[in-house]
Amino acid sequence: MEVWISFTLLAAFMQSIRTAGQKRIANYISPMATTLVRYLFGLPFALLYLWCIGGDDLLPLVKSAFSAKTFVLYASGAAVAQIFATVWLVKVLGYKNFAVGTSFAKTEAILTAVLGVLFFSAYLSVYGWIAVILCVLGILVVSLPKRGQPIEKTVVAYGLLSGLAFAFTSLWLRQASLSLGDNFMFNAALTLVFMVVLQTFLCLIYVCLKQPEQLLILKKHLLLAMFVGVTSALGSIGWFTAMTYENAALVKSLGQIEFVFTLLITYFFFHEKISIKEFIGMLLIVASVVILLLT
Repeated sequence: MEVWISFTLLAAFMQSIRTAGQKRIANYISPMATTLVRYLFGLPFALLYLWCIGGDDLLPLVKSAFSAKTFVLYASGAAVAQIFATVWLVKVLGYKNFAVGTSFAKTEAILTAVLGVLFFSAYLSVYGWIAVILCVLGILVVSLPKRGQPIEKTVVAYGLLSGLAFAFTSLWLRQASLSLGDNFMFNAALTLVFMVVLQTFLCLIYVCLKQPEQLLILKKHLLLAMFVGVTSALGSIGWFTAMTYENAALVKSLGQIEFVFTLLITYFFFHEKISIKEFIGMLLIVASVVILLLT
């Protein structure tokens, strides 16, 4: 199995777990504070991972990377884009029909593919485009509401904005990582740490100045915050490494296997039935995954 496939599967699995924790903690704290939790509590684990990958050559490699303007520019842009993407996604989770919003957020795969072609000449093969489109269709089939059920424009707007911001995040972090040379594992780890440090600083400053009461509330949920941080760090390690090795659009498409994981967990552990709509959506996603694996 190729490296990018293994890390994408890791990322998808950890993200399905992290999202559950993130949705729960969002019931107690604001969207920005929830976003802060992801970075603040994930930072120690990201640093530990970088130290394990870098070894004795860590400091010289870090100094060299931080002096590269291209790396700093793309990594900073990706960090800010991911903050906005996460805040908008957390806001979507606060609505009753959040499944609709998250389905539009999942259009990040097709948005990543289109933006990659327009701005970075990241072209896909015919099979790649088929896989991406099948993936997005699968998510939409499952998540769109039943006939007659209203769709809130605000939910759709937040979902699309989140998907667009996540698409730019993926493309920019890949460019930042590739600008460091051909040591892909270390490049991904360093890009992750740079972004998480910047994101933690920005979110912490905002919360301290605008929502200081959120920090007091957060103290009551430290175990849950730690859970979100750990799963977020592990998921990010998977995403960053996979996107360094392979086209971001293909990584995001394969990553939608996360939805299949969620459905299977629901069926086998919680004994909830899978509807026909969910089954069709799952087949479309699995078909896109098979195409990616075979081509």
